[in-house]
Amino acid sequence: MKKDIHPEYREVLFHDTSVDKYFIVRSTLQTSQTKKWEDGKTYPYFTLETSSASHPFYTGKQKILDTGGRVQKFEKKFGKASS
Repeated sequence: MKKDIHPEYREVLFHDTSVDKYFIVRSTLQTSQTKKWEDGKTYPYFTLETSSASHPFYTGKQKILDTGGRVQKFEKKFGKASS
């Protein structure tokens, strides 16, 4: 590998602000903030609005749309297509 061309790969502390959850992931993300974590180490710090801890798809709180009702509503309003 060539020297001095690769970004620094290090542990970064991410904070999901919507559910107030923290997690550490290795990343090349460049941040200007740092924060001291529970283990006593200081990590680069980055805030997120959504992560797997708060996203409806991963938390099981996903809403399912009733597409069948939408079709009947359209057919009632405009009639069925004639062939």
